[in-house]
Amino acid sequence: MTSSRRFPVSAAIAIVLCLCPSVQAQGQASSIALAAAEHRPLLPQPQQISYGTGRLAIQGLEIGFAASPAAEDRFAAGDLAAALTAASGSNIAVRDGVPSGRGIVFKRTGEVAALPAKDEAPGPESRESYHVDISPEGVAITAPSSAGLFYAVQTLKQMIEDRGAVAALPQARIHDWPVFSYRGFMMDLSHGSIMRESEIQRQIDFLARWKANQYYFYSEVSIELKGYPLVNRRGRYSQEEVRRIIEYARLRHIDVVPCLEYYGHLHDLFRLERYADMAVLPHGGDLNLRHPRAEALLKDWIGQMAALFPSPWFHVGLDEPFELEAGADSAAAGSAAAGGSEPAELYRQHLLKVTELVLSHGKRMLFWADIDTGARVFSKYPELVDKLPSDVVPVPWCYDAKTDFTKWVAPFGKASKPQVIATGISAWNEIFPDFRTAFSNIDGFIAAGRKYGAIGVINTGWTDDAQSIYRTALPGIAYGAAASWQTQPMDRSTFFTTYSRQMYEDDVAREIGPALTRLSESRDLLADAIGGSTMLRFWDDALEPSRLRMTATHREQLSQARLRAEDAMEYIGRALQARPGDYTLPSLLLKAEMLDYLGMKYLYAADIAEFFRRAGPKPGRKEIWLYIEWETSYEDHSHAADLMDTITALKGDYERAWKQEWTDYRLGSAMGRWDAEYEYWRSFQVHVQDFTSHFKEGDSLPPLEAFRPRSR
Repeated sequence: MTSSRRFPVSAAIAIVLCLCPSVQAQGQASSIALAAAEHRPLLPQPQQISYGTGRLAIQGLEIGFAASPAAEDRFAAGDLAAALTAASGSNIAVRDGVPSGRGIVFKRTGEVAALPAKDEAPGPESRESYHVDISPEGVAITAPSSAGLFYAVQTLKQMIEDRGAVAALPQARIHDWPVFSYRGFMMDLSHGSIMRESEIQRQIDFLARWKANQYYFYSEVSIELKGYPLVNRRGRYSQEEVRRIIEYARLRHIDVVPCLEYYGHLHDLFRLERYADMAVLPHGGDLNLRHPRAEALLKDWIGQMAALFPSPWFHVGLDEPFELEAGADSAAAGSAAAGGSEPAELYRQHLLKVTELVLSHGKRMLFWADIDTGARVFSKYPELVDKLPSDVVPVPWCYDAKTDFTKWVAPFGKASKPQVIATGISAWNEIFPDFRTAFSNIDGFIAAGRKYGAIGVINTGWTDDAQSIYRTALPGIAYGAAASWQTQPMDRSTFFTTYSRQMYEDDVAREIGPALTRLSESRDLLADAIGGSTMLRFWDDALEPSRLRMTATHREQLSQARLRAEDAMEYIGRALQARPGDYTLPSLLLKAEMLDYLGMKYLYAADIAEFFRRAGPKPGRKEIWLYIEWETSYEDHSHAADLMDTITALKGDYERAWKQEWTDYRLGSAMGRWDAEYEYWRSFQVHVQDFTSHFKEGDSLPPLEAFRPRSR
């Protein structure tokens, strides 16, 4: 692309210059706000962008290369061609060489460098940086690596305006680069079921569009280990499946990093009797580091995983060793010469041993650093910070909303230790993710991490409740990836709208933006009213006296939560009518209905308590019929019947959503909860009906507590 095709700076309506940090931040905020008002909002926001007044029509464009392309360059060009073809309705071809007419030219100035290396630094000319120049005659894309070209494509795809014959790209110049060199997402593939390989591929595609570059494959023992045929045999990935996932991610510039456990979190190993004696506590979770077979097991497992994962990074876990003190006491009691077996020294010696094993395979090691979280190892034993090997990377983690994250990052920052921070998408134990907490956590932790020199971010997706339908967490995945790339703070107030406009066609986006807002509001109201962890509260006994008192106090909140969930159901229903094949929408509708049921269940319980109060201890036949039989327990349209009808309908939807994302491993346990919820209300109904069928004038009405099923 010749310089004569570039528009003059005077034509720009929004210019972002590279100034000193404080001035730059102010300029970026005002300039990008102006640009976003006239063009599609971008996520993440580029570091520098300026818009002109012209447009580049998409129909008739060709895509080519300034030099012979690598496979990764062709992949990026094909990705862009597919998006432009879909938008314009005309085929956009990719050809070797420079297009003869109006076209888009890819120019890579350095090596392919598809994936992050061990030691990278961000900056305007870093490996993942890129320049884009869009004029009415064409587009020039320049980057030092294939990764930079790919990220330029992701930005261009977001910039497409209009559809059909009028589809176009706005005239613009962009210079962009990430604020963190390492921008990861960790998927928990051990606490819940086993995610389908196809669903992991969807997650990788999704991460790539928001410019993430690492996928942490969290496995306690959910990857096949040669020589251990019985370990988690029903719930594990074959090594061949893992290889396919790694290869799939590579073309999308995502490095699949093993995220394993080599101390605690090994219960799936120790529940087998042949390995039970290797645990600190009988059939427990922590490896007994003094066991004669422990070192050989670690050497074998680390060797197998280092060979399986080509990534230069290797995460060894070491978090939450809740049996650390018990292990140290046991070691001291079992040996008269147990010098150095105190908890801190035991942990340090294990860390050194694992580090040695990992380094022998040429990897750079990361580990979870418990600071005021988990087993609080580095809080209880702060002297460990200065004793860390220089070539390991601690990962302090915290998933709460805090006003100050200094305590998690300052110890390693002040000790000049490289660190990667771990944020959290609060989707575990929740019906719908707690984005209120997640967004605050991500924003605050990233700000503190930047202050203390963090080199990367791992946004974590845990599944501790083993009931997660994880597609509803996609906005949190996008939020974390974008926040790890852009310099300016995320705008929480507009995020759902911006995300929806980039994720969906306009007719769906206008429904899903407000639907996400309503879903979040509903979850927050429910959590505030009944004590958080909405997925756990979903199964609670709403007729239990203390919960009835709580419901009476928060009745209006529960009502408002239902109203917002029902708004979301309506929005999502219209989106599904417009795009019935969209893979993200059914799970959103399911979660809206589950939130509505949770509010309904508690409100209905309060209604039932009120009916018993109105009937009184000595009711007549009229009161028994109206309040206890007709309203409470009648076969069809009573409170008990409504709850049974709703839970059975939701059960089928939930099972279908599960099977879209997960294998059948642990499905039976999950579905058993739905059966128990139905049986609870059925048992309640039967008990009440048995009483009403035998009621005679003059009989006393037992208190509600007498009818409450005790099976829970």
